[in-house]
Amino acid sequence: MEKNLAKTYSPKEFEDRIYQDWENSGAFHAERDENKKPFTIVMPPPNITGQLHMGHALDQTLQDVLTRFKRMQGYCALWLPGTDHASIATEVKVVEKLRAEEGKTKEEIGREEFLKRAWAWKKEYGERIENQIRKLGSSCDWERERFTMDEGCSQAVLEQFVRLYEKGLIYKGSRIINWCPECKTSLSDAEVEHEDKNGKYWYFRYPGEDGGEGVVVATSRPETMFGDVAIAVNPSDERYQDIVGKKVILPLVGRAIPVIADPYPDPEKGTGAVKITPAHDPNDFEVGERHNLENLTCINEDATMNHEAGKYEGMSRYECRKAWVSDLESAGFLVKTEEKVIPSGECYRCHTVVEPMVSDQWFVAMEELAKPAIEAAKTKALTHVPDRFEKIYLHWLEEIRDWCISRQLWWGHRIPAYYCDDCGALMVSKEAPESCSKCNSTHLHQDEDVLDTWFSSALWPFSTLGWPNETEDLKYFYPTDVLVTGYDIIFFWVVRMVFSGLDVMGEVPFKYVYVHGLVRDAEGRKMSKSLGNGIDPLEIIDQFGADALRFMLMTGITPGNDMRFQTDKLESSRNFANKLWNASRFVIMNLQDEDGNLRAMEAEKKGLPKIALREEDKWILSKINAAAKEITANMERFELSLGAQKIYELIWNEYCDWYIELVKARLYGDDEEDKKVARFVLVRALKDMLKLLHPFMPFITEEIWSFLPREDDAEKFLMGENWPVYSEELAFEEEVENLELTMDVIRSIRNIRAEAEAAPSKKLHAVIFASGKEKDYLKSTERHIKSIANIVEIHYIHDRAEIPEEVMSAVINRVEIFIPLDDLLDYKAELERLQKEKKRLTGEVARVKGKLSNEGFVSKAPEAVISAEREKMQKYEDMLEKVIARLTLVEKKLS
Repeated sequence: MEKNLAKTYSPKEFEDRIYQDWENSGAFHAERDENKKPFTIVMPPPNITGQLHMGHALDQTLQDVLTRFKRMQGYCALWLPGTDHASIATEVKVVEKLRAEEGKTKEEIGREEFLKRAWAWKKEYGERIENQIRKLGSSCDWERERFTMDEGCSQAVLEQFVRLYEKGLIYKGSRIINWCPECKTSLSDAEVEHEDKNGKYWYFRYPGEDGGEGVVVATSRPETMFGDVAIAVNPSDERYQDIVGKKVILPLVGRAIPVIADPYPDPEKGTGAVKITPAHDPNDFEVGERHNLENLTCINEDATMNHEAGKYEGMSRYECRKAWVSDLESAGFLVKTEEKVIPSGECYRCHTVVEPMVSDQWFVAMEELAKPAIEAAKTKALTHVPDRFEKIYLHWLEEIRDWCISRQLWWGHRIPAYYCDDCGALMVSKEAPESCSKCNSTHLHQDEDVLDTWFSSALWPFSTLGWPNETEDLKYFYPTDVLVTGYDIIFFWVVRMVFSGLDVMGEVPFKYVYVHGLVRDAEGRKMSKSLGNGIDPLEIIDQFGADALRFMLMTGITPGNDMRFQTDKLESSRNFANKLWNASRFVIMNLQDEDGNLRAMEAEKKGLPKIALREEDKWILSKINAAAKEITANMERFELSLGAQKIYELIWNEYCDWYIELVKARLYGDDEEDKKVARFVLVRALKDMLKLLHPFMPFITEEIWSFLPREDDAEKFLMGENWPVYSEELAFEEEVENLELTMDVIRSIRNIRAEAEAAPSKKLHAVIFASGKEKDYLKSTERHIKSIANIVEIHYIHDRAEIPEEVMSAVINRVEIFIPLDDLLDYKAELERLQKEKKRLTGEVARVKGKLSNEGFVSKAPEAVISAEREKMQKYEDMLEKVIARLTLVEKKLS
């Protein structure tokens, strides 16, 4: 076995191996434990037709970060995976394959044979996205994997359908639905994507049956005029009071239709008169229900015109529109045309413009089911993160229509409704009845339609845990904790899971809904095939590694907002991984003896209080301790990007750039006991940081962990270790303050060197003006200043008269640093630097003065805030005084 990490960070060498080790060892499996609190996430099941895209990568990473965090906190963490049968999408794929390979339609091979092909397709392609999810590092419990059409989920669907039917909440009726002419199926309102498009309003005159002028009506869909059964006007509209109750003539068709009074028309819109076509418009359908009007269908299911259109029969709806408008214009019925922005509804799958139609379908009555779901949000039993999405959720539920759940497809859960061929009786049952419940006939047939995919998905949080059986998993893991989802499927899925969970289980299915946005391209555009701007996560993983992709996504996201995919951020994440890799190699190398074996960590056995920690040891341990507290709070508040950024800064800045540099001299020194302490703290700090980083970058942290020394009874994997917890014992506040003064001095010297363009290798002398504890502390740590800032000698002074005239300087709180210009040799640069510093400090003084002279601020701000501003004022004034004095000396030198 290798004794240190490879020289070069190459994620391809270990990511797949580590994932296989995790999965083979059962590390992802959640074993019920009554001594542990459960934490449960159900994975939004990706479609079996799907291929991993950047939205999946974000969604999966968010869930995995939360799951790994909670697992390390000691929860029994279950992330339950699965896939969705996706009725429409899968049927389209199988139909296309059938047509391409055999030149046949599904009707030609029949339902039974078609379903065999669909299951074969699922077997061939269904596992593809699951294996792609593995590439991301998702720690889901594959032993509990589910499929929306597996035996258990199918049983749950039958149970819920029958329950709702028996409660009178599922009914079959003739109502207006959204119809996709391409997919040849009905769609729920949530499956229609709305977009405003440029279009036209045509104004046509409907002449009076009595020979009068009649009425002018505007429409954006003239082809539906063949289905007109009335003209409606608002009863308060004085313009039309004389014609209410009379009839007008449908232009060219010659059919007389009544003028009715109804509150639906808005007198301020168009002409105030509206044509009523109940069979092809949902609002008109409601008007038709109120007035008992006929539903006259003029468009076929394939979006061609039917016999009601007369000579236009057989034309597509848009061909008919063009010819019909031309004929109406020639006949003098067209009054005017207006260019308008028209709302358009499209199928969410194929993007064909949907056609509202009256159809015999199955529906869920929503009013009763929606009320508890509304109450759950208002009482905070359900919390949206961020909370602005609660308004959208509530608006959708408060305006909800009955849900059309039948689909004219073959792939899916077939509706458990049976009809008697002899007497027409309808029976709903989980099992196919042997005979008619009314006439005892055995001539029965099952409903041909299948259920909306979202009907089964709505049951996902509890059907996957065993419902309708009262399983131990269901009792322990339900309700779940967090549902992670994109804002684009709140209506499709979240709302339906909530009202279903409340109806079936009496509890919300999850406590939090974490809503994330879309991953857009670098220009902010939505990724799509048509734009050719899609980015394949698998290609990114192949090039940069899964950890770099995950970390880029996590540091770029804020709840509810879209993010841009930027390659420079991806490269930055990979550079971060590379920095951690090299630092870890250095640590492991320094743990090895002459033979390359890890030295025993004696200090680890003694425990922290019993070993001689130096200032820098206490500083790094205290910084990690404080970071653990802050990052934990960020994670609990779903501020994952803030947590990721803090661990990045801790590792890159504090550990790699400072602590390792501060202890190098000790590692190469002669004090063997101090070497042991330095090695111990290096490892202790690295271990805790790996734990904090692990949820975000699981592969690299696990690989590094495997090379570090561990106790005999330690967990096999880092992912099973305990999350770092804040400890007062490690809060070394004084040491942190003191060492950071030394670090400020080093930074200041580096800045002076950079401004003077003096090479880092150039040895310098330093003069430090300080007194009291600052001077004592800097003297005790001057070895760090000398070694890191490359200072040959430090001279401490307490009298300003001792300040050399020819120096470049820096001012930090209560300490001034001077570097002889003879060492740096650039007086003009020092003058320019001091002038800039004077300008900056003058601005700071003016800003704070303005704040403190503002009566509104002073009267409202807490005393502690005002006191802090006064302290700032004093500090800036002292620093400015010193800068001005130094500026005078430099100007004198140059004069």
